[in-house]
Amino acid sequence: MKDFKKIKNFIFDCDGVLYSDLEKVFGQVSKRMTEYIAKKLNLDLKKAKELQTNYFHKYNTSLNGLMVHHKINPKDFLDYVHDIDLDFLKKDLILREELLKLNAKKIVFTNGSNDHVNNITKHLGIDDLFNGIFDIVDCNFIPKPAIEPYKKLTKKFKIDPKETVFIEDIAKNLEPAKKLGMKTVWMINDEYWGKKDSDKDFIDLKIKNLSSFLKEINILKAA
Repeated sequence: MKDFKKIKNFIFDCDGVLYSDLEKVFGQVSKRMTEYIAKKLNLDLKKAKELQTNYFHKYNTSLNGLMVHHKINPKDFLDYVHDIDLDFLKKDLILREELLKLNAKKIVFTNGSNDHVNNITKHLGIDDLFNGIFDIVDCNFIPKPAIEPYKKLTKKFKIDPKETVFIEDIAKNLEPAKKLGMKTVWMINDEYWGKKDSDKDFIDLKIKNLSSFLKEINILKAA
């Protein structure tokens, strides 16, 4: 942990990192993806779900596959799938306190949309605490873990990878960050896609709780 004392930039994935109940959020998103694909491609829900899953595994996001093979309008897709009910998400006062204390640049890096991140962070009560959001549009719809988005992010926010930590729930998305020189933190979870490659040496640290991790960092920085 001592290596984290001099970290100046904290990059957070959104879903599964800023909050823990991924199924309640992404379950809704996934259902709306299936509905969207069924409507646009005139498929039944079962075939739409199969296509959605296949594209996710092959292209890292279902949207990427839909754009490649079906010329789907990405904004139309993102607006539809992220139109979800987040009333169950409560303000996270503990996370807010630790983010407030954190003397560093704070950025959200997501394969989702800016609107989705804003929706999540507003419900959590932390939307005013970040220096920026880097979303799938900023990536020109090239998703993590392709290395290009990571390079664009560091250039846009003028950050040195060697002074940066990236926190993700999908383990394989940490590999490009490590290649660029960032510290990497995996949010422990039992999701099949999330824990795949979580035993690899490109992961520096594994954590169970974001607030507890940030509290340790804040104590380190204050010492």
